Amino acid sequence: MKDMTYAQRIEKKIREGLNPDVFELIDDSNAHAGHAEVQRGGAHPSGETHFTLKVTASAFNGLSRVAQQRLVYSLLADEMRERVHALVLELKVTA
Repeated sequence: MKDMTYAQRIEKKIREGLNPDVFELIDDSNAHAGHAEVQRGGAHPSGETHFTLKVTASAFNGLSRVAQQRLVYSLLADEMRERVHALVLELKVTA
């Protein structure tokens, strides 16, 4: 996965791990250009630090909201540790 962008890595892991009916990933990094972390030089210059992830999946069936979030974070642990600073989750169970 070294040759993939973080957005591609996230999509691959979510699609493989959850088989979602709905998947949308939005890179919100540009909206955070004024944040202190960016000012200090802590944010990555190529972005891919802030995302909104919208997923609808049957894999969330029977799970609490917290369990759904933990599942997603477990799939994306490497990305969160390496570069992704913020991840807004909009998770829904397939009807």
